[in-house]
Amino acid sequence: MKSKVLPVLFLVFSMAVPAFAESDFLRSTGKIYVVVGVLVIIFLGIILYLFSLDRKLTNLENQIRKNGEDS
Repeated sequence: MKSKVLPVLFLVFSMAVPAFAESDFLRSTGKIYVVVGVLVIIFLGIILYLFSLDRKLTNLENQIRKNGEDS
């Protein structure tokens, strides 16, 4: 088991080093704000979509209940 865990940990930590270098490059050129802005816009879009989907589902549930009571 130890022989499998060590290579996996090494792989994970070796991948993290270039990520720090990329973030430093983006931060030094000022493009990190563009990345953060795009991520915020995507996140807000997903949240708005989920709220609209919830509202539509609530309306459908109310219609189903109303049709069930009428029958």
